[in-house]
Amino acid sequence: MSIKISNLSHTYSKGTTFEKKALDDINITIERGEFIGLIGHTGSGKSTLIQHLNVLLRPDTGSIIIDGEDIHADKGRLKAIRSKVGLVFQYPEHQLFEMTVFKDVAFGPANMGIAEDETRQRVEDALAIVGIPPELHEKSPFELSGGQKRRVAIAGVLAMKPEILVLDEPTAGLDPRGRDEILGRIKEMHEKLKLTVILVSHSMEDIARLVDRIFVINHGKIALFGPPAEIFAQTQQLETIGLSSTQAAYVAKHLQEKGFKLPDGIYTVDGAVTEILKVVRG
Repeated sequence: MSIKISNLSHTYSKGTTFEKKALDDINITIERGEFIGLIGHTGSGKSTLIQHLNVLLRPDTGSIIIDGEDIHADKGRLKAIRSKVGLVFQYPEHQLFEMTVFKDVAFGPANMGIAEDETRQRVEDALAIVGIPPELHEKSPFELSGGQKRRVAIAGVLAMKPEILVLDEPTAGLDPRGRDEILGRIKEMHEKLKLTVILVSHSMEDIARLVDRIFVINHGKIALFGPPAEIFAQTQQLETIGLSSTQAAYVAKHLQEKGFKLPDGIYTVDGAVTEILKVVRG
């Protein structure tokens, strides 16, 4: 499912002393099945942008076309559009409320009017995809670990069968094991379900090893966009707008300055290890 954002602008508290332009003439095209990284400093406009994709906000100007449909053209289509675009906010486990894991994941499909048999199948499928075993389905979600709660919350979105999955800092607050579990599941979902995925993250390392392309937002505008190797090579520009490149990119650059003949474009740990070993062994 493709996304085309054209000339999108949004201002909060318009006409008041608190007026703030959050998005300024955003133009983005995302192809079906892409894995996109969205990065920017705090307050850059990332969260505002992704809320437009789910029609939680309406723009001042501009349009969003998803799979050929203007999502703001018909208010009667909001429910259908929101079922196509699954949005997972930061700390989604705070929205868990049902008595059991199964009931919590079933809430969305049941609320959409999906038949009981299909709802059950959707719940079982979604929980399997995020790695929650059947023996936990009837447990209270509040008895689970932080990483398990996060996966249950994501399953609740997947049970709606979205074609686009938008994740706002999905690993925030998790320990390293929980982070790895969530990111691994997200990558599996992207590959298995052929979802279009948009990942918002402050972790350059996570973005570097997962995504196909990166959009960098700065003060409501698209400052940079391109594949990870291209974006993370622009260290100075990233630092100017309050971000950084990956640790692997900094190490590679430092070694180049020390005389190591490493190629440009190194931005992941695996890539750095491979190229350093080539130099050492050569």
